[in-house]
Amino acid sequence: MRAGATFASLVERNYRLFFVGALVSNVGTWMARTAQSWLVLVELTDHSSTALGYVTAAQFLPMLLFAPWAGLLADRYPKRRVLVITQLGMALAQAVLAALVLSGAVTLAQVYLLAFLTGAFAALDAPTRQAFVAEVVGPELVPNAVGLNSANFNLARLLGPGAAGLLIAVVGTGWVLAANALSYAAIVASLTAMDGRRLVPVRLARGRGQLRAGWSYVARRPDILLILAIVFVQGTFGMNFQMTTALMATTVFGKGPGEFGLLGSIMAIGSLTAALLVARQARPRLRTVLLALAGFAASMLAAALAPTYELFAVLLVPVGLSALTILPTCNSIVQLSVEPQLRGRVMALYLAIFLGGTPLGSPLIGWIGDAWGARWTLAVGSAAAVLSLAGALVYLMVYGGVRLRYRRDRSPRLVVDVRRAAPPTPLPEITP
Repeated sequence: MRAGATFASLVERNYRLFFVGALVSNVGTWMARTAQSWLVLVELTDHSSTALGYVTAAQFLPMLLFAPWAGLLADRYPKRRVLVITQLGMALAQAVLAALVLSGAVTLAQVYLLAFLTGAFAALDAPTRQAFVAEVVGPELVPNAVGLNSANFNLARLLGPGAAGLLIAVVGTGWVLAANALSYAAIVASLTAMDGRRLVPVRLARGRGQLRAGWSYVARRPDILLILAIVFVQGTFGMNFQMTTALMATTVFGKGPGEFGLLGSIMAIGSLTAALLVARQARPRLRTVLLALAGFAASMLAAALAPTYELFAVLLVPVGLSALTILPTCNSIVQLSVEPQLRGRVMALYLAIFLGGTPLGSPLIGWIGDAWGARWTLAVGSAAAVLSLAGALVYLMVYGGVRLRYRRDRSPRLVVDVRRAAPPTPLPEITP
């Protein structure tokens, strides 16, 4: 099967197992995210976006704190074994939260603590999972597998929030969280069932200075630094949908848990479409990222100004489409451009910068929601995307040998010229 086919990676039995197990677990994760947001915003506070921001920050802070060691762990130890341990850890933390909610004893402080513990296991899990993909499918199919992983996550996003909204209304948030705790069993079972002989492991020998070697490698790569800058801005200011959609649904449009959950599922229509399109790309391009940034800025601003719940829901489709074009493409560019023995450490740094900005951005976005209103939380994301796009273009023109000019002929258009004097380390190609 050719690498550019949408479902090429599924030819590998190990990847099929991984895909199915991850899908079940991801559905549970999206159900739990919806339930946790509703628990904090409605059941434990009086629509406090600041409290919701702190919970989100607590969940992603471990990525910022533990990422360097998580990347070293991913490079040094068998990745499949690490993933089983981290999945069981997240399951335990979520089971405790479910038990507290069902018993009626849950407090906001407990939610903060358990969000942090879940995030700590997730910080160890994420770079290992990213690097494990290449061991399952091989380097040729990495862009396809990254796209399919994103499609998996967003198919779960299509199913999870809507199901969670209905279940919250019928049985309550506690049982939704309990279902998530059970869902981790699916991915543990899939990892256990894999054929280890078909994996292509890359292991790092023990030695001093291995963390520093990973950072030094990235510091010498202007192409990776550019991608990291883009994902940092997106992760910090643009990708707070767990908070922004909750605020818009409850404070602007006065909707209940069903309508709130439905927004996440509607947004996943665009996200899933983007992930499948990215999966078809045999070679990821920076040009795709830049065009998607422009689309994200425009659609986020339009959503911020939407006068009705129905129009807001429709506009979340292009928001999801553009957002999930940016992230898998950036992920593939980084994974394909690094040395295999450094992949775990580089992907840990990538995820630390992308998700590690959330503890900084979430409280700020929450404060903006309380002080200025929910619409401003979306407008800030749009403005950040504009600044990110402008900064990337300036960087490319100064360091990447790129020049923009307007061609006047029968079909006037903006074109990109690449000067012959190339930079010492080539930047990702942006021309066709």
